[in-house]
Amino acid sequence: MSTAPQLVVHRDKELMAQAAAARLITKIVDAQASRGSASVVLTGGRNGNGLLAALAEAPARDAIDWSRLDLWWGDERFLPEGDPERNVTQAREALLDSVPVDPKRVHAMPASDGPHGTDVDAAAAAYAEELAQASGPENHGPVPTFDVLMLGVGPDTHVASLFPELPAVRETDRTVVGVHGAPKPPPTRVTLTLPAIRAAREVWLLAAGEDKARAAAIALSGAGEIQAPAAGAYGRSRTLWLLDGAAASQLPRSLYPPASA
Repeated sequence: MSTAPQLVVHRDKELMAQAAAARLITKIVDAQASRGSASVVLTGGRNGNGLLAALAEAPARDAIDWSRLDLWWGDERFLPEGDPERNVTQAREALLDSVPVDPKRVHAMPASDGPHGTDVDAAAAAYAEELAQASGPENHGPVPTFDVLMLGVGPDTHVASLFPELPAVRETDRTVVGVHGAPKPPPTRVTLTLPAIRAAREVWLLAAGEDKARAAAIALSGAGEIQAPAAGAYGRSRTLWLLDGAAASQLPRSLYPPASA
């Protein structure tokens, strides 16, 4: 069942990143207090990395018990380990190398020089298996119930590596798939599918900048998920759009939140 999206619009992308980082710290601490551990799905790109950098600078970051946090990824560029374009490489640089996270709980997607070689479909299947093994009876499915799953929104409305009209966005059975021929480089990727994304308690969609304004307006105005994948990304209990003023500039006033920071 989809949850109606809630919108928070911040003045600019820097404030958006700082506020989202503070929100994430609170969410992780609360989850650890209530369930012992927390599970978060990270996103790359300009806004995802901006949030991680803001988290690294946040004084409250030490409230998190980093040893009891599982980190997953929504998608990954299928490139060699350590490639600067890989989301996990950028996440390490922005945050992970500066906090005491348990390496065994950092679930990076396979690289193209890993055990599956250049077989992106085998790599995707392996990540799906890792998710399944982390899923307990309480999760009611083949992936853990992530506390927060974050997604950047592309100018074409893509989220993770689910691009409009391509096969991956139509997937209803598998939780992770290989992507061939993505419209933005690199063409080969690994991505969670919409069913896996929707297993999260909360899905946060991040969009900042004028180049994201049209995508946000389309996704929030009733578009179908095949044509606008961001429209199909929602959480079990909450779907939160975190925007800056530029990205929110084309939204109909009826969607605008009553009070925005």
